[in-house]
Amino acid sequence: MNQEELMEKKQLIEQFMHAKGYRPMKFKEMAGVLQVPKPQRNDLRLTLEALMADGKVVQDGNGRYKIAGEHLKAGVFCGTQKGFGFVLVEGEEDIFIPEEYTKNALHGDKVQVEVKDYNSGKKMTRSGAKKRREGVVTAILERGNDYVVGTFVRSKNFGFVIADNQKFSKDIYVSKSNCKNVVDGHKVVVQLTSYGDKDKNPEGKIVEVLGHVNDPGVDILSIVKGYGLPEAFPPEVMKQAENVPDQVSGADLAGRLDLRELMTVTIDGEDAKDLDDAITLSKEDGIYHLGVHIADVSHYVTEYSELDKEALHRGTSVYLVDRVIPMLPHALSNGICSLNEGVDRLALSCLMDIDEKGKVIGHRIAETVVNVTRRMSYTKVNQIIEEENPDVMKEYEPLVPMFFTMKELADLLREKRMKRGSIDFDFPECKIVLDEDGKPTDIHPYIRRSAEKLIEDFMLIANETVAEDYFWQEMPFLYRTHEAPDQEKIKKLGIFINNFGYTIRASGEEIHPKEVQKLIRKIEGTDEENLISRLTLRSMKQAKYTVSEDGHFGLATRYYCHFTSPIRRYPDLQIHRIIKENLHGGMPEKRKKHYVHILPEVAQQTSRLERRADEAEREVEKMKKAQYMEPYIGCEFSGVISGVTANGIFVELQNTVEGMLRITSLTDDFYEYDEEHYALIGENSRKTYKLGQKINVMVSAVNPILRTVDFELPREEEYGERE
Repeated sequence: MNQEELMEKKQLIEQFMHAKGYRPMKFKEMAGVLQVPKPQRNDLRLTLEALMADGKVVQDGNGRYKIAGEHLKAGVFCGTQKGFGFVLVEGEEDIFIPEEYTKNALHGDKVQVEVKDYNSGKKMTRSGAKKRREGVVTAILERGNDYVVGTFVRSKNFGFVIADNQKFSKDIYVSKSNCKNVVDGHKVVVQLTSYGDKDKNPEGKIVEVLGHVNDPGVDILSIVKGYGLPEAFPPEVMKQAENVPDQVSGADLAGRLDLRELMTVTIDGEDAKDLDDAITLSKEDGIYHLGVHIADVSHYVTEYSELDKEALHRGTSVYLVDRVIPMLPHALSNGICSLNEGVDRLALSCLMDIDEKGKVIGHRIAETVVNVTRRMSYTKVNQIIEEENPDVMKEYEPLVPMFFTMKELADLLREKRMKRGSIDFDFPECKIVLDEDGKPTDIHPYIRRSAEKLIEDFMLIANETVAEDYFWQEMPFLYRTHEAPDQEKIKKLGIFINNFGYTIRASGEEIHPKEVQKLIRKIEGTDEENLISRLTLRSMKQAKYTVSEDGHFGLATRYYCHFTSPIRRYPDLQIHRIIKENLHGGMPEKRKKHYVHILPEVAQQTSRLERRADEAEREVEKMKKAQYMEPYIGCEFSGVISGVTANGIFVELQNTVEGMLRITSLTDDFYEYDEEHYALIGENSRKTYKLGQKINVMVSAVNPILRTVDFELPREEEYGERE
């Protein structure tokens, strides 16, 4: 049963269960009522399991299937070291699960949960905050981990593996026969053979030894394995990649718009190898003619081919500190699908006419052939448009007028976007420098300058233009959506920023993105800018892929999609196919139905894989930062309190490293957590540690395996503000 067939069967079963006369049924009874032949009953079972995994169907205590109601939810269990956990339900607030009600769920498991006192989410604490929903895990729908990565510890007659992921709260028992030739400190992959119960730890067998914890590269490899990131491409995928031509043929040009004579540039980082976007720009009679040309990856990666199936399996390229795990083999991503200088390349182009107010007054989407005039770097373009470096301007003399026109147009587009309320969280990115053994030698901020911003502006306007075009054509499509933040989170943010003299207005239950933008502008250049920006960002929801046009809150636009990076993002590749089919004489009804069936699953899967990639990238960064701080144990640093919890305070240093000052180290008093004001307050001294407060700390401990940095207060000094 392929994905399209599964989608059809899921829709049919949902319709059946939503019918007026339906009553909860066990599997055999349902199969009988639906008259499913025995050979096809496994498909019915798989369909019901898929609906349960989606949270649309649940099983009661007697094994009968019914539509999920208010009290029964399905989601992913997120564990903690202390045994309790949370169930993450798509589009809803998390559900707290006390330790005694986890039903032995492990981190990553898909579970069914019964929400206790569902309306408690509307009840308020004394501070005015909503109480967290609580629940009981009633069934484990699907185990999330068959394999776990961790550190092996040997005992006399057995061994055990301590999972790298701290949310996996239980050590894994390994029998003596299953851990031969493995020594203390080895990083291993263990296959779970038993998930244990409340009185018994999970059991497993070691299937791969990655190396010793101190061996170069093993640290990042452990994270790659731990997140299940794909590594080498399967042989059948590589074989297909090898058969892809390395140059454009004459036959490929048939029916394409020839743009090879236009002055065309790519602008990327110095070390970029997959160049999937190029720009052309001219200005006549006050109208800018902007061309955003995107590598036509779908010409080479056809639907349901081995390359396509592997790309969907990966979902996105993953960018770790020392390596890239690509979505497509290098023969494509760095070769025929990369818009390299001086060679013909196939592209899908969005050609826009933009007036002097930044409005797109006309556009065309076309299959094209381009030939890049120069491959530019952000550094070189910044030296031209920001510094007007005479040597660099002379080197690229024919292109210099176009770069200044680019800056002019980008400023127009950004101003127009800001006027409508687009939010720009301009955090400096972190650059971690490694030596040849993978040890971090430096950490410094990487700040976006004019060249980086103008490419972003051009990509944004192309993405908006394509999304709006296909919305009004009523085509099946994949949108990039970003929902408005929850009222409760905005209310909490408003209470906090009021301490700094700022306010944020919300009309009824909704907030306009312009109000968030106003706040970001007001705090620009202030001591509290970084803190409030981060808190505001945490108040936002996560962007995702959807089949419906639900708007993008952060960009303050109704129409948005991802069109500009098909080399590294599957949704872009998917919508390129839709666009190209439509360009070839319109899309027949049969193909529309095909996309209606497959796109919801593609949206859900690519959103999930994007989150996985983001988490892996963050964990590698945290680990390398912890390694960087190891030589500085006992040294003092100045920082800012970036987070406050009941267990202590998080402090971010100027080099972007974040660590924790635990409440147990504040021995001079008993401290109470004030959730409303993000503060710890001494019961007797009334000393207060609050968000945004500057503080000096000493590095007391570092654990690269757990990716943690611990701080203490320097001796003979007193911190904390008095009330």
